Amino acid sequence: MGRSKTAKFADNAANRHLLQPGKPLFNKLKGKWNKLYFHNDNDIVLELACGRGEYTVGLAREFSDMNFIGVDIKGARIWAGSQQAAKENLINTAFLRVHIQNLKDYFSNHEVSEIWIIHPDPRPKNSDERRRLTCPRFLDMYKQLIKPGGLMRLKTDNTGLYQYTMEVLQNRPDVHILNATVDLYKSTLLAEHYNIKTKYEQEFSSGGNMIKYIKFYFKGHL
Repeated sequence: MGRSKTAKFADNAANRHLLQPGKPLFNKLKGKWNKLYFHNDNDIVLELACGRGEYTVGLAREFSDMNFIGVDIKGARIWAGSQQAAKENLINTAFLRVHIQNLKDYFSNHEVSEIWIIHPDPRPKNSDERRRLTCPRFLDMYKQLIKPGGLMRLKTDNTGLYQYTMEVLQNRPDVHILNATVDLYKSTLLAEHYNIKTKYEQEFSSGGNMIKYIKFYFKGHL
């Protein structure tokens, strides 16, 4: 039987890999992640709406010379990745428990080198467009946080979100789409994912759903 939410929240409070309200460094890291948390000058990569943090942990294993931060508001979900990072002593890994729309409160302009958005909630209702992680207001925020030329990546099983994102990106003169595919597993781009799959992706793909992928960057900065 898995741990209860109460037990997970207790683990979160004690885990140095997880930054959340009430912890000493929580409100002190903006512009100082390298200095105060990672203690190096390596590039910082974000996984947004990270859930269980499979990409944050998997990429941290793959690239010891880079720093990875998983961001999610759900404490019971983020528990899994932060516990795995602690178990493996992945010193280049952190998890930040905040709402994504508030990222500018925790990162300075150009502090981030790369952003991954992996299987986010597609928010299919028209009334929910502003909550989609690839809507214009979120893209404007990412553009401020990411370094010039920094890569943005979206991976999704949802056709609607993929089509919406492509339309939004194609209508932005400040965006250059490097690659896009509606079937990642049959694409040469699959190698870019280092055989990392989220729990939900395994379910999606085994059910016959094609995985979509977009890689792009911003041409200019605000």
